[in-house]
Amino acid sequence: MMSESYDFAVVGGGICGVAAACELAVYGRVVLVEREQQLAYHTTGRSAAISMESYGNAVIRKLTTWSTAFYKDADHDFFEHPAWSSRGALILSDAANQDHLIRRIDSIRQLVSTVQQVDEHTVRELAPYLAPGRWTTALYEPHAFDLDVHAIHFAYLKSLRRRGGTVLRDLAFTGAVRQGAGWTVSLSDGSRLGAGVIVNAAGAWADEVAQRSGIDPCGIKPLRRTVVLVDTAERHPHTPYIGTVDERIFIKPEATGLMVSPCDETLSAPCDAAPDELDIAIAMDRFESMTTFGRSTIRRKWAGLRTFVADRTPIVGREGQDAGFVWSAAVGGYGIQAAPAIAKLAAAAALGVPFPEDVCGAAIRPSDLSPQRCRAMAGAEHSLGAVAELT
Repeated sequence: MMSESYDFAVVGGGICGVAAACELAVYGRVVLVEREQQLAYHTTGRSAAISMESYGNAVIRKLTTWSTAFYKDADHDFFEHPAWSSRGALILSDAANQDHLIRRIDSIRQLVSTVQQVDEHTVRELAPYLAPGRWTTALYEPHAFDLDVHAIHFAYLKSLRRRGGTVLRDLAFTGAVRQGAGWTVSLSDGSRLGAGVIVNAAGAWADEVAQRSGIDPCGIKPLRRTVVLVDTAERHPHTPYIGTVDERIFIKPEATGLMVSPCDETLSAPCDAAPDELDIAIAMDRFESMTTFGRSTIRRKWAGLRTFVADRTPIVGREGQDAGFVWSAAVGGYGIQAAPAIAKLAAAAALGVPFPEDVCGAAIRPSDLSPQRCRAMAGAEHSLGAVAELT
């Protein structure tokens, strides 16, 4: 039995889903469908929540830069309290990786003019708990900032509801069939609803949602990342976020300790991710070898799935020329920091209008984010593999 009909059905209650649904609720009736009882239960709720304009490839950096302005300029009607706070970020390099770091700095300065290269002395001033003698230089982004994930997600959800949006929890999307100009969507309780457009923001399950709608998958790979919260004798809550240019560890100060990850990327099926004991041991070994704390206690541990395609650029756009099925997926570790921009683009795709110029400028073309490019990449990889086997 058909329960309701909507202009837009958004699948997934993480940050990409609620932000896109909020944008679309201005233009029509929206329903948000979430398989868990709790929204933002998976990747969104397990984010390290740092925003760095120097992080990611050129497309990600452009989306982040626009989103940074949104976070800092949003009025009090949207965010009841500021959703960001100053942090700063250091990306460390030893002698072996110094040339890599310098190339990275050179590649991002045009868009992020505040990025600096600093020496070992400055690194130790900014993060005095780092062991001396290991890091020769670092990228310093002074305006990197922490994000309040709960406040951001809640603000979008609150605005969605104010605009008349409907939220369905604890209901899995089980399939969709095209009916004329729209869709009949089936849910796990046996109910069905009508939708003019489906927006696929299902995170690690995005390929599954596509296939259940008769759409080819994009080759999204969920990669598990492990995080521990370390309790140290000394607290350094106001020091910068720390990463390394070879991405072997990150350290992010929290009020109750230091968040640490070995930056693992283990291929996983879509699931409620759990930390692996070996990854935890690697995290602690790397942390203790590069700091002056010595043996430290783990206060908490968790894992999340970060979803990517081969070029590590999100999929945001319509399926072919048809605006009836829209992707907002494969956002990797950039979902929170780039969410406002991604939501604008997903909404434009769902409405069948061009991407907004102020978000993209000349830096991003629809083809850069399209699902078709992912399938072309997969085809190229398959062809190269076949050639290698023949030779």
